[in-house]
Amino acid sequence: MSKASTHPVRFLLTYDIRPDIQDRYFQFMLGEMVPALQQMGLAMNGAWHTAYGNYPMRLVEFIAEDRDTLERVLDSTQWEQLEARLQSFVLNYSRKTVPLRENYFQF
Repeated sequence: MSKASTHPVRFLLTYDIRPDIQDRYFQFMLGEMVPALQQMGLAMNGAWHTAYGNYPMRLVEFIAEDRDTLERVLDSTQWEQLEARLQSFVLNYSRKTVPLRENYFQF
């Protein structure tokens, strides 16, 4: 295990919620996706809504204790299924991983 892999990382999801199925999106996120990811070892750290500007409508942030934990989650069949379901509710989806910087908003 490399030294870098022992540091916490942020896993960021950005997207626009499809307006025609917002209710189903919220039911899926709160009832399925967030609990499943928490059970797999990721902690939800926040969700932000863009009210103004040319940015994705939603930024959702999860924290993994290290890069190895995140890679284990992302390599799982369960993640593939969750991500596919999420993408059915959203547009302009992207994801990225960044090192955790305490007390900084990261995009």
